[in-house]
Amino acid sequence: MKTPIGIFDSGYGGLSVLKEIVKKLPQYDYCYFGDNARAPYGERTPDEVHTHTKEAVSFLFAQGSPLVILACNTASAIALRCLQQEWLPDHFPGRRVLGVLIPVAEAIAREARPGDRIGLLATPATVASGAYRKELEKILPVGCTLVEQACPLLVPLIEGGYHDHDATRAVLATYLAPFQQTPVRHLILGCTHYPLLASLIRSLLGNDTLLFSSGEHVAFALQSYLIRHPEVERALSRDATKEYYTTGNPAEFRKQAETFLRGLRGSTS
Repeated sequence: MKTPIGIFDSGYGGLSVLKEIVKKLPQYDYCYFGDNARAPYGERTPDEVHTHTKEAVSFLFAQGSPLVILACNTASAIALRCLQQEWLPDHFPGRRVLGVLIPVAEAIAREARPGDRIGLLATPATVASGAYRKELEKILPVGCTLVEQACPLLVPLIEGGYHDHDATRAVLATYLAPFQQTPVRHLILGCTHYPLLASLIRSLLGNDTLLFSSGEHVAFALQSYLIRHPEVERALSRDATKEYYTTGNPAEFRKQAETFLRGLRGSTS
């Protein structure tokens, strides 16, 4: 039986995280689950996010995954701590669940200087959770400030195929206005869909603002985690396969996956 690394997102954005992980760690098997029928999580209540995330993680455990990555900022912000501290010890004591938030926060802390302004673009639920603020306040240099912007329209635009469209540029310009009026040195792309908008964001903010997205930092953190936890690493199967599951329309999932995974070998098999 395969024992793949599980990757979960409420929709398609987690595919951008999967892409970076596979590029860095291609030898392992992967199982991706998108809860597309109930997406987006960014506008759901905390109770709903907890319930849906537990169901998704349970599904990936049933596929043999000993380790699951919550490749969803909303699930990581709202549900991860409870899953790790309360749910796993009682129900799956031998399994592990990791999130995307802390690797990004740690990456910014390595780059930040005292007094820096840091911006966050995220779903309403992620902003409301205060999770990024809590993590960053623990590790940022003195005098840094976080400016948060909820972006309810970006995920529907991206999933509608408008990630490179005048309508998206107009909406994005509105969301980025606070960061243009008083520039930020670092900008967190706090939703795994947002890397598809990186070029638009740079065109509006310029190249002096450093963009931080989940994929590359989660891939680095996962590699480091597996080195520190050889017992978890040894449990993973290594046939370089990828399986995909969705609660939504499989044809639409394949279409979106081709966009998010472009350039990744065997991306939609």
